[in-house]
Amino acid sequence: MSQHCTKFSGLWKMVVWDEAFFQGRKKEFTAECYDVRECGFQTVRSFKIESGAWAGFEHVGFQGQQFVLERGEYPRWEAWSGSHAYHVERMSSFRPIACANHRDSKMTVFEWENFLGRKGELSDDYPSLPAMGWGSSAVSSFRAHSGAWVCSQFPGYRGFQYILECDRHAGEYKHFRELGSHVQTSQVQSIRRIQQ
Repeated sequence: MSQHCTKFSGLWKMVVWDEAFFQGRKKEFTAECYDVRECGFQTVRSFKIESGAWAGFEHVGFQGQQFVLERGEYPRWEAWSGSHAYHVERMSSFRPIACANHRDSKMTVFEWENFLGRKGELSDDYPSLPAMGWGSSAVSSFRAHSGAWVCSQFPGYRGFQYILECDRHAGEYKHFRELGSHVQTSQVQSIRRIQQ
């Protein structure tokens, strides 16, 4: 096992297969995997999340598009991407989401970068920020005080996903580019808590 397949404390478990529909080689993970090739796989095309919440990534090193993986089955790419517009057929790295606590989640959103402008306190799921009076791209910085969150590009939790965690960046995301290497747009129109 490589240095990038280290044990992660907690109760996380996912089972992966190298082919769609739970076919081919199978392996269980309770720890992060920086590169599926270093963890004994060439590709991961289906998986089941048995416990905990996980972040899946398009590329190795936790890079590229992010996908929130909560308890359940993901037989092929449509199950995790939720759209034909974001065609990512395999995961190349994944890690547990440590502070996902659905009941005790708090976040502050800000209109502008660097925690400036209008702000709002969140402690629940928000399927449409525009319906709550925020414009289509009026949220530009975030403070995740507790829990873990996923911001989505469009209302109804559709489009690109950006994972925010209280234990990464000290929970502070001053600029959109801090949300990940795959950031395509500064548009956030829905936000929800990640369930453990």
